Amino acid sequence: MVYQVVVTRGYAEPDGSTVFGDIGLSRLTEAGLTWRVLHEATAELRADQLADADAVLVLGPERVTESALPASGRLRHVARFGAGFDAVDTVACARHGVAVTNTPDAVRRPVADSVVALLYALAYQVVVKDRLVREGRWAERGRWRGSGLLGATVGIVGFGGIGQETARRLRAQGLRVLAYNRSHRGREAAAIGVELRPLEEVMAQSDYVVVTVAANPDTRHLVGERELALMKPTARLINVARGVVVDEEALAARLADGRLAGAGLDVFTEEPLPPGSPLTRLDNVVLAPHSLCWTDQYTEAVSASVMASLIAVSRGEQPPETVNGPFPAGAWPRTPTGGANEEKRDRT
Repeated sequence: MVYQVVVTRGYAEPDGSTVFGDIGLSRLTEAGLTWRVLHEATAELRADQLADADAVLVLGPERVTESALPASGRLRHVARFGAGFDAVDTVACARHGVAVTNTPDAVRRPVADSVVALLYALAYQVVVKDRLVREGRWAERGRWRGSGLLGATVGIVGFGGIGQETARRLRAQGLRVLAYNRSHRGREAAAIGVELRPLEEVMAQSDYVVVTVAANPDTRHLVGERELALMKPTARLINVARGVVVDEEALAARLADGRLAGAGLDVFTEEPLPPGSPLTRLDNVVLAPHSLCWTDQYTEAVSASVMASLIAVSRGEQPPETVNGPFPAGAWPRTPTGGANEEKRDRT
């Protein structure tokens, strides 16, 4: 059997074109693998869709639960196009000998850059000022003076790879940076010049709070009504993590009545964001459709990373981006099923 990679349908067309542009599926063909795009888009993958798959490339928010893992045991790899893997049951995958990989290094810089974009958009009221010009509301410009960034304190909630990359950019601009992380990151913080603080202090002392923490059951509404109430009325919140990490309803209420000055959001509890959401009616909110970091450079970097992982697993290698390993001795690598692996097996 030839090694088969199945690509999820939500963000891809049958010919392999995607919303990200060219993701380099030709690299799989060149490596001796085959690929196909699923016929239908489903929010949760099914075992029948993956029956002939050795690997599945998850381009979007599709969920991979234990019920999606075929009984045949052929599936060996779930590859996420991006950093987040909260929609994948990594424990079940490990139990079935299925590696789960993501592309953290490729995502860090683009997402950190998108944080800076939102930071400046909020500090200088870029979006609402654009609207004033388009709608002929020049007389209102005095109401929308920006706060600027001179002397500002930025708090980062979640000091992992993206949080640290963001901090480097902010420190290079001379900003004071506070950070909260659930596990100790003292060495990393000291190297960048970041002050680690409890969550309550980060929320209370920051002029801008940036949420980059990974989404999981423990971080749902990590920034809830209590944490939002600690923020200064002049402060602004940026979320590039996942919508469920912030209590969206509580955030909208505080933005609407002036208890919080503004927000920049690239993620939402429900995506796409419903047209009737109160967030869409607020001038002090900058919104992006969970794609602010999507650039040509983003696609190139993420594509290179995910294709390298797919090819590595097809050859019986465990990529460093594996998030549900390391696998115990004897469980990895599993015997290859064919395709790119036939030549390797013939040489041994």
